[in-house]
Amino acid sequence: MRLICLVDDKAQAGSRFQKEHGLSFWIETQHGRVLFDTGASGRMLLHNMKVAGIKPDSIDALALSHAHYDHTGSLEAVLQRTGRVPLYANPDLFRERFSRRGGELKSIGLTIPRERLQRLAELHLSAEPQQILPGVYTSGEITARPEPEGRSLRHSVRDGDGWVADPYQDDMSIVLRVKQDLVLVCGCCHAGLLNTLLKVRSSLDGEVVAIVGGMHLKALDSEQLQHIVQVLRLYGPPQLYPNHCTGKRAYAALTQAFGECVAPCPAGTEVIF
Repeated sequence: MRLICLVDDKAQAGSRFQKEHGLSFWIETQHGRVLFDTGASGRMLLHNMKVAGIKPDSIDALALSHAHYDHTGSLEAVLQRTGRVPLYANPDLFRERFSRRGGELKSIGLTIPRERLQRLAELHLSAEPQQILPGVYTSGEITARPEPEGRSLRHSVRDGDGWVADPYQDDMSIVLRVKQDLVLVCGCCHAGLLNTLLKVRSSLDGEVVAIVGGMHLKALDSEQLQHIVQVLRLYGPPQLYPNHCTGKRAYAALTQAFGECVAPCPAGTEVIF
């Protein structure tokens, strides 16, 4: 099981990989290859794929963690080079999403219309966990959320003639089975890291031995971060590869708590499970 971070807010120092605000992972197994999220711009993703020696037409399936532009912005550019491949996501993917800054609303959701996406890809939209390839699954919708969520006060959706906070109903992660263990690959984890872990443990047998990706812990206060640390201790703790929206304070707290179990994951990072 081979995992490469293709897009992140940071890139490996001294490498030819470039950075942008966004996220994309390459997942390669003996059964096929999955692109999880696409970053914000086609130019950046395609450049980093070339640096990694990955050809777009080798992609067997795509999966989207949620609709925000920094995870879906390169979708059309990729699909124009892959042919009509399966695409896995939550059915709420097409809801309009906005960010409010200084009283102004900016669209931050999917930019490609549903009708065009249906022509370019074979859509597999479900709130339930789905198998993408043997050993590669979607988490399904994170409905139970007793733990802190990865929220932004700026994110909104329409509600009739008004606005409400984005419920992040479309948020999902990818789960990899490595022998008897599980690896959690997160996009932004807007539904909450601990809530996502609870969903995975209730859906699949096995211990979560690694967590990779954006964990959206940057808005949590010190008490909430310590709670995250305490719960993660119960998991072993797992090996952690935080990036994208995890946040500097959260990265520092995780590193202080777990030391060598925490490693950065900028664009260009390759992990073999």
